[in-house]
Amino acid sequence: MKRTIIMMAAAAILATGCKNNSNNQNDTAMSTQKESVGQFQAYELDGFKLHVYNSNDVMYDASYIIEGRDGLVVMEYPLFKVNAAEFAEYIKALGKPVLTDITDYHLGGSDTLPLTMPEGMPAFIEGPIYGGMMKGFAEQFGETMVDLPTQKAAEVPFGSTQQYAGVDFRFDRGASTDFPGAMILIGGQVCYTHWAPYQMHMSPLQMGSAAAIDAELETTKTSLATGARYFIGGHGGLVEKAAVEARIAYLEKVKQIRAECKNAAAFADALAKAYPDMPGDIAPLAEALYK
Repeated sequence: MKRTIIMMAAAAILATGCKNNSNNQNDTAMSTQKESVGQFQAYELDGFKLHVYNSNDVMYDASYIIEGRDGLVVMEYPLFKVNAAEFAEYIKALGKPVLTDITDYHLGGSDTLPLTMPEGMPAFIEGPIYGGMMKGFAEQFGETMVDLPTQKAAEVPFGSTQQYAGVDFRFDRGASTDFPGAMILIGGQVCYTHWAPYQMHMSPLQMGSAAAIDAELETTKTSLATGARYFIGGHGGLVEKAAVEARIAYLEKVKQIRAECKNAAAFADALAKAYPDMPGDIAPLAEALYK
């Protein structure tokens, strides 16, 4: 329960920063649907279309639809009923069959869809950490949450490429400290990781130890090296290359300050001075990096 409470507090911070981030993408979207519960944006790419759904829920989760010529792939199906209903309505309007639902951490309301998960994720979802988190959410949100799917998921090995709806999905490992989260390169143009590299102070849920600094730095550099045009995540929606470069610079600064400062208070003060206008709560991050 303690972990769940921490997650909810971090999510409230995350929502503010990610909402500001998603608003910056309006100029690059090919189309925008009028906002109701959440917000959809569609991006034309070479050989497919990417539909981004920013839920505006308390955790500011994001969901995705990859539209190929003859079918759809959904990713990170929404957790709350109002979002799931809106998401399903949008899918129906596209008029194409859903071939699979790729789930990386965010097991939403895809109760009738074939499930695909990266290697190790099915066991993790059934384990005590994920199970305890979902139990906490159920106690917090009750009937507003969807019923979670129970169908068996297809498990994709890391280092492999699958094709759905005529689009290649390359499954690689995400940050080592975020196992079994994946990095998924979609059609060579969109790079998915659990957390999009939005520009705000990182949550201790994402970077919960000093060792995680290097893990996140390595993964962020690897994602940039894919040459993707867009970068997406289960939290934070869609960002472009400049945000990834800014995240790398931020992580390098965090690593430098962590090496120079002897305690969490000094670290928090130095990071605040280095990024005086960046949103997010530094104190929980500082505590995690010095625990």
